[in-house]
Amino acid sequence: MIGKLKGVVDTIGEGEAILDVHGVGYLVFAGARTLRNLQIGEAAELHIETEVREDAFKLWAFASEGERAWFARLKEVPGVGSKVAAAILDALTPDDLMNASALEDAGAVSRAHGVGKKLAARVVSELKDKAPPSGRGLAAAPAPSGPGAAPNSPAAAASGVRLDAVSALTNLGYDRTDAQRAVAEALADAGDDPELDAVLKAALKELAR
Repeated sequence: MIGKLKGVVDTIGEGEAILDVHGVGYLVFAGARTLRNLQIGEAAELHIETEVREDAFKLWAFASEGERAWFARLKEVPGVGSKVAAAILDALTPDDLMNASALEDAGAVSRAHGVGKKLAARVVSELKDKAPPSGRGLAAAPAPSGPGAAPNSPAAAASGVRLDAVSALTNLGYDRTDAQRAVAEALADAGDDPELDAVLKAALKELAR
């Protein structure tokens, strides 16, 4: 199985690209979000989810390991295949997806191409009680909100605050689902640079209602 590829972008097409790795061209499939960050002739590092079926062998590419992990998690939902999972991650960042799941906002998920209301409701129902996927070599952390986001970016910081806040609340004895919902509500009002103490206070108020 292939887990990651480093090379030079040779070709970009509709829903796919060719990455030249030491003279070997790997055809990878990817969503629009990932493809937008590729430039022909430039170096790229792609995280790969290998899909093996009787009639196909496909490499699905992502700009971050977190996105790849969420792609794999989405495919665990009944009725969600690779194309639908990629479409959801085009419409929603991993952080947006966690918010939608915690708040049971099926409408946000239904904005993805090819995702109807029933499937969107199933997605949020399946994800709301689960911790974020850890991915390969990640400490149970979701991806930053944009491909290639730096570790110290506001998106990455917000994701870290989310994890820390949910962990703190569950350690206090709150149900994980309730904790995730309360933190999602708190983050929605916290702006672009949330602080853990403020998010915890807001989440506790939400839980006290």
